[in-house]
Amino acid sequence: MSDTQPSWPQRCRRALKHALTTTASGRRSFPATTLKAIAEAIAQGERAHRAELRLVVEAALPVATVLNGIGDRARARELFARYGIWDTEDNCGVLIYINLADRQVEIVADRDVGRRIAPQQWQAVCSAMTRGYAAGQFHDSTLAAIAALNALLGQHFPAEGTRPNQLPDDPILV
Repeated sequence: MSDTQPSWPQRCRRALKHALTTTASGRRSFPATTLKAIAEAIAQGERAHRAELRLVVEAALPVATVLNGIGDRARARELFARYGIWDTEDNCGVLIYINLADRQVEIVADRDVGRRIAPQQWQAVCSAMTRGYAAGQFHDSTLAAIAALNALLGQHFPAEGTRPNQLPDDPILV
């Protein structure tokens, strides 16, 4: 979960990886059944806590973006803003960003969530996901991570009766 500036050769290698990763890779890794299971897991968790989860899967960044040194953390923050995840009543939006070309996961949390949950806890979830992805276990790893996040969010933001769903539960494929 860092954005250190890579060297030019590192950027070129990364750019090649992104150029060779297609949207079809995203659909293979996250087929319709997996996307539906993710949406259901998010909805189920949001009934047990007040936080709002969004999951964004990006197969690859544009090559120019990679060559400009834009890292996964910066991209996750950009998508956090673009999709209005910061705009929840209790300042408790959480983005799970998955970059398939880099096999990286970033979690960006809104202010209130960020004050209550330590970065090491987010990192543990990200690490578990990337280990699973390295083994090709996208479905199970993602659902396990959502379950872990739901449990964590339930501890800090327990549900207080019914409330409106402020963000869509469906994952986004970019």
